[in-house]
Amino acid sequence: MNDVYTIGELLIDFIPGSEEASYIRKAGGAPGNVAIAVVKNGRTASMAFKVGDDDFGHFLVKTLKDYGVGVATPKLCKDAITTCAFVSLAEDGERVFTFARKPGADMLLDESEILEEDIRDSAIVHAGSFTLSAGPAADATRKALRLGHELGSIVSFDVNYRNVVWNDDVDACAAAVKEILPYVDLLKISEEEVDMMGGIDAIPALMKDNGITMVMETLGSEGAQAFFGDEVIRVPGRKVKAVDATGAGDAFWGAFLASLRIQGVDKISDLTPEIIRKAMDYGNVSGCICVQSKGAIASIPTRQQIEEYLAKEAR
Repeated sequence: MNDVYTIGELLIDFIPGSEEASYIRKAGGAPGNVAIAVVKNGRTASMAFKVGDDDFGHFLVKTLKDYGVGVATPKLCKDAITTCAFVSLAEDGERVFTFARKPGADMLLDESEILEEDIRDSAIVHAGSFTLSAGPAADATRKALRLGHELGSIVSFDVNYRNVVWNDDVDACAAAVKEILPYVDLLKISEEEVDMMGGIDAIPALMKDNGITMVMETLGSEGAQAFFGDEVIRVPGRKVKAVDATGAGDAFWGAFLASLRIQGVDKISDLTPEIIRKAMDYGNVSGCICVQSKGAIASIPTRQQIEEYLAKEAR
């Protein structure tokens, strides 16, 4: 059985004004980074997407394969569009995004490429709201989440709002996310995105109506918290030397999902507060190591690094 099957967009981070060698080796987007984080934590992952038949597309496919992620849709496409995210760190450490379009293929992942056998063979199906915005990829994402739910996989979803994708329409993004919540078991969300969904007071009703477990990831000193039934589970923050790092939130979630599988979770009914707490600790350490490294895929820690960190903390 495959541990995690991800569906989504592909991005790449680049430091503006630098040489080509300064590309951060990132498969891109939450689904790609999550898949790589899962593999780095000793579990298996595959990813469904389309990519352009050009240097950029070949680079993305190679990066995923180099890190051990299975490519579920290897067909290269000549007439499509890929979203590129050009990212730099400002002087205060905050990320600065500039988006561009180029020949490629993320938005044209088609429903027909979401195969039932791929989902049936996976314990966890993961996607993000980026691809819910428009086009065939939005339909493919919805199909994957619905199929995962029907076939008994744990369905994971990352609310990752980007104003440039949604044309600053926060309400449209919130509506699209709410539409798929009946199929979702685990919802990853940031503090800002909680506000987008109606604020912290709206979360209990969303959870009750849709039967979801929500994990709010706030890396660094704030730690993280999960809302599980009537319980709020918190893990402490860690001291970090940097403000931000590309892929830190994805490192958190990839390690979180990997930890669930390491702990033997096969279905959503297996979840307990203790299992969630361990997974959150695992994820929070992973994200904080990534923050301190100020990198992308190369800074997503391995299972050994996370366990060494936790062991050091325990002493």
